[in-house]
Amino acid sequence: MSKSGEFSWKSENLGKRRWAFVVFLGILILHGLAILVFTRGFLLTRTELSQYSHCSDIQQSPCFSPPQEDQMVNHSKGCWTKPAVDRIVIIVLDALRYDFVAPSTFFDEKKPWMDRLQVLHKLASQPGSFAKIFKAIADPPTTSLQRLKGLTTGGLPTFIDVGNSFGAPAIIEDNLIYQMAKNGKRVVLMGDDTWVQLFPQHFNISHPFPSFNVKDLDTVDNGCVEHLFPYLYQEDWDVLIAHFLGVDHAGHIFGVDSTEMIEKLEQYNGILEKVVDVLESQSGPGGLHENTLLLVMGDHGQTINGDHGGGAPEEVETSLFAMSLQKNPSSLPSDTDSSSCRLDTEKRKICTSSIEQLDFAATVSALLGIPYPFGSIGRVNPELYALAAGTWNLDIFTPESGINLSGSERWMQNYVNVLCMNTWQVKRYIDVYSASSVIGFSDKDMSHVSDLYAQAHDNWLHTKEAVLNCKSESCSTLLPQLKKQVEAYSNFLSSITALARSKWTEFNLKMMGTGLCILVLSLFVHIFTIKKLDKLCSCYLPRGGDFVVSFEAIFAYAAVLIRSFSFLSNSFILEEGKTASFLLATAGMLQLRHAIVKKKMFLEGLLFVLVVPLLRFGIELGQSKQAVNSLFLKSFASWTVSVDNGTNLWIYVADILPFLALVILAYILYYKSITHSSCRGIFKLVAVGTIFASSLIALAWALDDNLFSPSTVIVDIKAYWIPRIIYVIGLLQLFLLAISQLFGKEKTSGWEEDTIVKATAMLSAWSSTIIILSGKQGPLVALAAVIQGWCVIRLMTLERAKNDHYDSSTSYSSPVAKWSLLAVCLFFCTGHWCAFDGLRYASAFVGFDEFNLIRQAALLTIDTFGFSHILPVMGLPLIVAC
Repeated sequence: MSKSGEFSWKSENLGKRRWAFVVFLGILILHGLAILVFTRGFLLTRTELSQYSHCSDIQQSPCFSPPQEDQMVNHSKGCWTKPAVDRIVIIVLDALRYDFVAPSTFFDEKKPWMDRLQVLHKLASQPGSFAKIFKAIADPPTTSLQRLKGLTTGGLPTFIDVGNSFGAPAIIEDNLIYQMAKNGKRVVLMGDDTWVQLFPQHFNISHPFPSFNVKDLDTVDNGCVEHLFPYLYQEDWDVLIAHFLGVDHAGHIFGVDSTEMIEKLEQYNGILEKVVDVLESQSGPGGLHENTLLLVMGDHGQTINGDHGGGAPEEVETSLFAMSLQKNPSSLPSDTDSSSCRLDTEKRKICTSSIEQLDFAATVSALLGIPYPFGSIGRVNPELYALAAGTWNLDIFTPESGINLSGSERWMQNYVNVLCMNTWQVKRYIDVYSASSVIGFSDKDMSHVSDLYAQAHDNWLHTKEAVLNCKSESCSTLLPQLKKQVEAYSNFLSSITALARSKWTEFNLKMMGTGLCILVLSLFVHIFTIKKLDKLCSCYLPRGGDFVVSFEAIFAYAAVLIRSFSFLSNSFILEEGKTASFLLATAGMLQLRHAIVKKKMFLEGLLFVLVVPLLRFGIELGQSKQAVNSLFLKSFASWTVSVDNGTNLWIYVADILPFLALVILAYILYYKSITHSSCRGIFKLVAVGTIFASSLIALAWALDDNLFSPSTVIVDIKAYWIPRIIYVIGLLQLFLLAISQLFGKEKTSGWEEDTIVKATAMLSAWSSTIIILSGKQGPLVALAAVIQGWCVIRLMTLERAKNDHYDSSTSYSSPVAKWSLLAVCLFFCTGHWCAFDGLRYASAFVGFDEFNLIRQAALLTIDTFGFSHILPVMGLPLIVAC
């Protein structure tokens, strides 16, 4: 096209281009509205009630009030139930997997990280069973904030709550910490600062430490140790919470099967051993910890790669270790005890049980004698309750003395009354929630709930009468009646839990359907716009006679439809990356066949086909969640390959390949941009900046490989200064490109050349930051993307040559479809997947130790979507211009 023709095109169609922008804005608004409506039905929420439980509420319940005599003064006084313990020490080990605590004999295969917490095995195996190991089952999402919220409120979190993971708002619901503080319990905190964000005004003393720097394994743990032991000798607290983070951070950075993880577990073993020694040394009669309960627990588990957030068994299964300093637990009835016993590696008998984290708030509230949180729907766990409340010498039901009751009957009496309060509280919450929430429970559900509660209450009246009338000669039926009452309450509480889970995990199909309909409407607007733009293009794009749709275009439409319908199947959703790679490989084979027939561009077709299996290899490894203890894993954060650590060749290859890929990328950029005659000065400057940034990346990796003697200066350079310089270079490049676009004058030979230069410059500006965040896999993925993109563009010219008569609205269908499939493959082969545990939090702290919400969110977003969205979108104009 001549310069005069190009000028005419611009002047005549300026108004039409403005019209196109308005339509584009309208489509964007439709998309946003569709997503908003769809997510209202897909991302589930529940109404948070502002009501709180009070001591005076017991007057409304049908249960027995705890006797006021014989209760200890001040902070040990209870109001709903008699306090079973005076003090509780809660040690939270973040991301504590169940197999970190349970003996290896409980599992099919022994792993290196098992049997490291020997002190817990020793305590749980001692005669009398005053200590016990529980498998604690968490409700997803298994992010720390949601788990702490669930543990303290006794409610179920929803997946929409994950949006607050990095900016924890204060909990407005009734919760365990609030009830402790309100009822005179002095709470001391040390460790993870998330607690202070959730409960900003509830701790008597707090020692918070920053929790989001996952590269730091020791700061939070050392802070906990520094403050924990002095407080164990002090009297000015009732509940002590120490939240350690080392295991969680070691998992995120190094994985479970790593030396760092084993070292952390062994460190924790030593810490716990010292804690137990201090508590036991003061647990004698009249001692400071005579009636103290020790809880060592995890908030969630983690996968073998150290990820968590989803609902996989490794993520939801954590541990809870309970030890009563009373050392005289109550014996449970056999039908209430769910223990499973085995011998550990030292031939000691250890019994474990299961507990739902949903039950934690209610159980601890009952042990402390404080009101249960208003929104709690959990059940007081019988085994944990019996462990801590074993030395009770009080029969609150029997007004007459001299009655000879067995230990089981005595314990069951107390436990039945605790469950009575528990059941009444849950029923009260469900009634209020259904009446006040817009999305409350249905009339059918509420009718079923009322029937179950009525049955339990009627049975309670008979039980209450039987207890009050019990004489030494007429108590033979008391224990069966108590067991029947426990079963009635347990059935009610289990039904409520199942109902709540179904309600807060069921999707609103009407809202989702409305959102999809709006999205389909935007699709028709899209098609209409494409046709209108096609008419605009017809004045300067060459067209032949008749309209022809190529076979490649038909396949492109079919591939898009197949991929769209695949999201209706859960199996295809889980295998999205593999589905995309299959479709991409199929498209590549069709192009290769056509190249062979035409005897043109055979190299491009073959290269495209050969790179796809490499992408598939990366997808398989990135989604495997199986870490390998090898040097290759240290080089590739999300790629795992089983190699012999003694084979130096593989180690050298793993080290050299990223550097080689960086050199190739720099050469391509140099050849395409700097030596390009039509490339203007500002774009050459951007290219030079990218090459310089690539050199800095190579230097950082060389320093990381210990090619130089380690020192504080070198560590600071590679860990902080180089990444920050690269970020600054990227921002300056984007700023220069924005200035050039707004105020620069076009001096290239045509719009095609101008588009190529600008697109290449944008890719250059983004690439350095994305590569350094991705680790040493970054250059390899970037090189694969460049090769595939080049092949797509080259093969597009072959398709056009085959069809002299083509329609501009369909001529780009095949390359754009392949471009889109390539972007999906890049997302999965870089170790990401569509789940909360697919986020690589370590990338948010490349170059920084301190947490800043905006900065870390930006870095995490760039790492997550850099190769799959940012670079493909910036490179898409190359298809039109080339």
